[in-house]
Amino acid sequence: MDHAVAENMNEYETSDEHGPVTWLRGYPIYAAHFLVLVFIVSMLVTTAVMAFNGAPLLSWLTYSSGEVLHGEVWRIFTYGLVNPPSPFFVMNMFMFIWFGRELEKTFGRRLFFLLYGGIYFLTPVLFTLLGLWVPMSAAGEPGGFALFIAFATLYPNVALFFGILAKWLAFILVAIYTLMCLAYHSWTSLISLWATTGFAFAFVRYQQGLITLPRLNLFRRGPKLRVLPDLKPEKTPAAKAERSASSMAEVDALLDKIVQSGISSLTAKERAKLDAARTDLLKKDSGRR
Repeated sequence: MDHAVAENMNEYETSDEHGPVTWLRGYPIYAAHFLVLVFIVSMLVTTAVMAFNGAPLLSWLTYSSGEVLHGEVWRIFTYGLVNPPSPFFVMNMFMFIWFGRELEKTFGRRLFFLLYGGIYFLTPVLFTLLGLWVPMSAAGEPGGFALFIAFATLYPNVALFFGILAKWLAFILVAIYTLMCLAYHSWTSLISLWATTGFAFAFVRYQQGLITLPRLNLFRRGPKLRVLPDLKPEKTPAAKAERSASSMAEVDALLDKIVQSGISSLTAKERAKLDAARTDLLKKDSGRR
């Protein structure tokens, strides 16, 4: 598996954020390992609280759409910290270590946290919207299976258990979990399953450039208007001669109109133009004298 993954890593590395988050007694702790440590500590605390009959205290951390809609927003952040010990929890942690770490190597720490943050918060946000009609609840959602789906999307032809390709194993597991949810009428689990795995699949496809988001031009600005300087009158002799010829042609046309139809046929604008031409001629004559 490591050889096949290494061949494709260079295609998707987007930054140099591949260093550890922290160090523990000289050992590097990467983002995937850090999340595993957080969830293991949460499992130990959950176990201790349950052992001392403190289960009511844990009810303040689990997700409930009714309570969130009444202002207890912290449940959106704390629901995943209630993790009783179970084989499924252990399996999720191994998925973090195996597949989460490979995703972090490929995408870098920032994108890995962004991927897992979407997986973690998608379920409570979606349940809050559905909670407007139907009460929803959730607790203990590490999201390891969704990370496996992201890995299988990124490296579909990597051989995993018993030589089964990642893409086929992902398809089989999603199908089995879906049938289990349908058989036991676990609609909340079914919604969470399809929402998180769908997000993981779409996230990887988006990073690969195979999915593009539509652009909303609601706030698109119009083109900037440029203020042009005032046009200066042309002062070249050729330009003056051209304007003078044009004016004389207009005056000749007005004189022809007077000859044919009389001076009363001129409009007020035409009379003003004729008077202006007459004034210009008088100025030129006086200047010559």
